[in-house]
Amino acid sequence: MARFMDDFVEIPGTGVRFGFDALLGLIPGLGDTLSSLVSLYILKAASAAGVPRITLLRMAANIGIDMICGSIPVLGDVFDVFWKANIKNVELLARHTQATPAEERRARSGDWLFVSGLIAGLAALLVGCITILFGIWASLWKLWHG
Repeated sequence: MARFMDDFVEIPGTGVRFGFDALLGLIPGLGDTLSSLVSLYILKAASAAGVPRITLLRMAANIGIDMICGSIPVLGDVFDVFWKANIKNVELLARHTQATPAEERRARSGDWLFVSGLIAGLAALLVGCITILFGIWASLWKLWHG
């Protein structure tokens, strides 16, 4: 399913591959939602396989990034060709099912690092948005009150 969604067709002469996810993304408003629902099936399978919660969180972040960035008109469609959330998530699932205990500990460390970086990035984005919002409010206040 992951290959069908992310890597089904090759653009001749480029080596660039894309799947049904990128095609669904062309349907405004609905395509990325439908694609994410398919992605949630892989997440459910990972949960049923006993994948650690931190890895499930990383998988959910991959889906979220795909959905949010993919929903940007035109640029999101290009993003969908290169961000292959389903393949990433199947690789995370395979890593868990095939790993020795030592490899699993190392993999969890990488997952914690990824999720921590994602949280830090989102926090920085939030601070930036709040700063811009206060700047706009201050400018409007000056315009109205001199």
